Amino acid sequence: MTGEAIKALSTLEHPIEWYCPQLLASPKASMDMVVKHIDESTHDRLIVVGSSLGGYYTNYLAEKYGCKAIALNPAVRAPKELASHVGMLTSYDTDEPYDFRPEYIEELKALQVEVISNPTRYFLMAAKGDELLDWQEMVDFYPGAHQLVLEGSDHGIADYSEHLPKVLKFIDQ
Repeated sequence: MTGEAIKALSTLEHPIEWYCPQLLASPKASMDMVVKHIDESTHDRLIVVGSSLGGYYTNYLAEKYGCKAIALNPAVRAPKELASHVGMLTSYDTDEPYDFRPEYIEELKALQVEVISNPTRYFLMAAKGDELLDWQEMVDFYPGAHQLVLEGSDHGIADYSEHLPKVLKFIDQ
């Protein structure tokens, strides 16, 4: 949904590259892949968007590149949140099985952002109805950031289409 909205904003005069790879089970391998793409890109402006574990990666990338970030129900303390889930898991979006190995917790720890450096670069969307993550922990992690706290909703932000215009407005600012 976000990709389609971004592509619709792209023009010949102001082209926008949308990059949304399928991330790997290994956090290090995932970030190596994304960082390589960013470093090889000819972009003049970078904005990262991520949901859940992708929101955790978003924090890392935003701090690394000093860019804007949109975090949707982010896992702000992924090593702690995922430590009890080591083993065979099923992807939240695709129901594909994958092996979440113990070493991935260490890889996540290496990517942990303790404090965001410039809250004005961040947009948080947190659903109080998130069944997997604590919305209050999200809010507390992004003090001073632009925050949209949703009453109800869920981890996948089922009503995301209603809030997408706010995401696009933040991108365009």
